[in-house]
Amino acid sequence: MDLDFSSLQGVMVIIGPIVLAAVLLWAVLNNRTSRAQKERTEEATRRVREEQNREDVAREP
Repeated sequence: MDLDFSSLQGVMVIIGPIVLAAVLLWAVLNNRTSRAQKERTEEATRRVREEQNREDVAREP
């Protein structure tokens, strides 16, 4: 079987977008965070900011 460049290019034009869509779908699904995880992150951020604020107030003359 002899594949020339035009047939290989045709295969890439068809398969390329399918592979790209699959990778994007995988990335979106794997980067989701659960509601509980998001709440834990927000609470930890709030605690760190409150602690930093207390330290800043304690340092002021």
